Parts: sequence; structure tokens; C-alpha cells
Amino acid sequence: MKLAKHKTVEANREAFSILTINGGSSSIRFSAYEGGETLRRSLDGKVDRIGLDGTNLAVNDSAGRPQVSLPLPKAGHRSAAVFLFDWLEAQPAFESVKAAGHRVVHGIKHSEPERVTPKLLAELHRNTQYAPDHLPRELELIEELFRRRPKLSQVVCFDTAFHRSMPRVAKLLPIPRRFAAKGVERYGFHGLSYAYLMEELDRLDPAAAKGRVILAHLGSGASLAAVYHGKSIDTSMGFTPTAGLVMGTRSGDLDPGLVYYLARTEQMTAPQFHRMVNHESGLLGVSATSSDLRDLCEREATDVRAAEAVALFCYQAKKWIGSFAAALGGLDTLVFAAGIGENAPVVRQRICEGLGFLGVELNPRRNAKNAPVISPDAGRVKVRVIKTNEELMIARSVARVLKLGLNRRT
Repeated sequence: MKLAKHKTVEANREAFSILTINGGSSSIRFSAYEGGETLRRSLDGKVDRIGLDGTNLAVNDSAGRPQVSLPLPKAGHRSAAVFLFDWLEAQPAFESVKAAGHRVVHGIKHSEPERVTPKLLAELHRNTQYAPDHLPRELELIEELFRRRPKLSQVVCFDTAFHRSMPRVAKLLPIPRRFAAKGVERYGFHGLSYAYLMEELDRLDPAAAKGRVILAHLGSGASLAAVYHGKSIDTSMGFTPTAGLVMGTRSGDLDPGLVYYLARTEQMTAPQFHRMVNHESGLLGVSATSSDLRDLCEREATDVRAAEAVALFCYQAKKWIGSFAAALGGLDTLVFAAGIGENAPVVRQRICEGLGFLGVELNPRRNAKNAPVISPDAGRVKVRVIKTNEELMIARSVARVLKLGLNRRT
């Protein structure tokens, strides 16, 4: 498609200075932030359904109003990235971009965002075996942008970094010690979301941010984290994002003996098992119909498979909250975030049922309205709903690393 046919966002709208890129397994999300005394989002969008029919670039303005919708031919990650950067380069405001920030799923031992250098890129290429479904695609995005803007400063924000503070006992996996020397341990993910949520909690209630907090990032990918004095002490995901809580298409924790059983009885290979537990399991596998909890909640009254999938998700989330309360020695604040956590009152209510012994109670009216605080005023544990924002967290990190003089708050 020729660039002349692309619809552009007007240059006299808010010119942006920081570009954020969040590459996923089937989408590329991006945002642009204008700097000043605060970071202000001027546009955001995504290329979704990558690798499927109906691949599309959708862009919203600063108010969230749709501005651009461009269909792509069925595109792989490489061609989708080229299409996106072609569109961005055609925008008049693109010349004012001072820096770009990228979400990188795995940082191994890195605990802070870092400026991209040839040395860091080489290291990340060597570490692609830790995240073969994500890291190569994320590196493609970084390198494609460098090809177009060689002098542009780029920063990588590691999704594992938030959890590097976990104590060794929480990182250890009970397998032969020689594997730990090769970096096989619990890493945890959703770190950008958790870092943002803790900054927001500190803004809303500084005392609470220093207490015993459980963060529940519940979306298509779902995990929980236990945080004490602002530091992660445990998290449900493990060496890979497949572990922990049941998710949209990921299994979560399984009996490792299942690998050998399926190899013997089904002649299942390691790649086939990997595909099953990442793309064919979870809510989709149990329901046999959908990976989307909204669909399953609508069908649960008439489809026992949907009802069981919803019940399993809520039951497992409840168990993780209980175990993390034990690890924390109690609980002061519970935070729900991400697509399900922010927008599904019935799921929050079912997760919290039976947690009264921990001091967790919900105010039904507040919960139904997705209010910022959904617990009673007199509740022992404050239960919050906080809208997460990984892209803003990336932009804040870029500003800090590059010392752009931008305020961390929006």
C-alpha cells in the first residue's frame, strides 16, 4: 500500500516526543506521549490479529476516539512491523520523536530499564531461548526502528525486572542445581503492569503502598504478585508466562508428569506439548468454545463447559490470593487490574467469596460499578480496582533513563 493513501494524524494536534512499542504474540501496541511538565498521550493504537485473517491497524486520538483503521493483507510479525513503521513515518509529528521505549518480555538478570546498545542487543539475541515466542519479535521491532532512525535513542523495559527483588527461596525451582547455574529459575512477568500499579497505589495511598499488597493482573494472560514494602516477594508466573493461574489459552501450573504420560499415550512431541499448553489450553481448553471470559460468563447458564471454565478461573485466583496472604503474613490491600480485573464485577465477587477470614469483603454496589474502591469503608482489607497502563509505564521509564526532564505523573 502506498503511503500516499494512508490517513495521517494532523501535525497541529499534540506533537509527541516519546514512542512506546509493546509487541505481543499476535499484536503490536503503540502509543505516543508528548512531554512537558507531564506526559500526555497524543495517540495510541495497535496492529492486531497478526498471522490471521483480518489483520488491522487501528489508531485512536488523545481522547480515545478512533481516527484510523487500515486493513492489512494477512501479515506475519515482520511485515506487520514494516507496515506500522511505514505509517508512523508518514505522520508529520513523527519527526518530533525524541526516544522510543519497548516492552521486552525477558531481561534475565536485569532489574532496571536500560538504553539499547549493541552490547545489550547481542546479549538479548543470545537469550532468545528463554522466550522464543516473544523475544525474537521484540528484537525485530527494535532493529527495524534503528534501521529507519539510527540515531534515535531507544530504551528497553523488562517485564521480568519488577520481580528481581524476590527472595532466593521464591526464585528456586526444585530441579537439579546445575540448571539454576544456567538461569533456570522463577522469573515472573507482567512486571510493567505491576510497577505501574504500585506507582498508582503510592499516589493514592502512600501508606498502603508500603504495606502487604496482592496485585491481580487478570486478563487473557493472568498472574498475581505479592508485594511487601513496595518490593515483589513472589508471583504466580514462573520460568515462562505459561505457569501459575489458568489463563485464556495457557494452562497455568500442571503436573510435570503429564509430559511423559502424553508422550507415551499420544506420541506428543515437545513442540506439540508447548503449543497445547500455550495456545490450546486454559479457558479455551476447558470450555472447548472460547478463551474470552466474557463469552463464557454469557454461556455458563446453558453450557456446563463454560461454567466449569469460569469456576476454575475464580477458584484458582482465590487459591493464589490465599497463598500469597500466607507468604506476606497477612493482607492490607488487594488490587484488581487488566481486562478481567477492571471490568468483570461477577468474577471479582466470586474470587473474593470465602476470603472473609483474611478480611476481604466487597461492597456489592461499588463492585457493580467498577468503582476505584470496591470494599466497604470499614473493611479490614482495602480492595481496589486500578486501570493498568503498561504504555505509560514504558514512557515514564524512557524519560527517567534518558533524563528528559519529564514528570513521571500524567
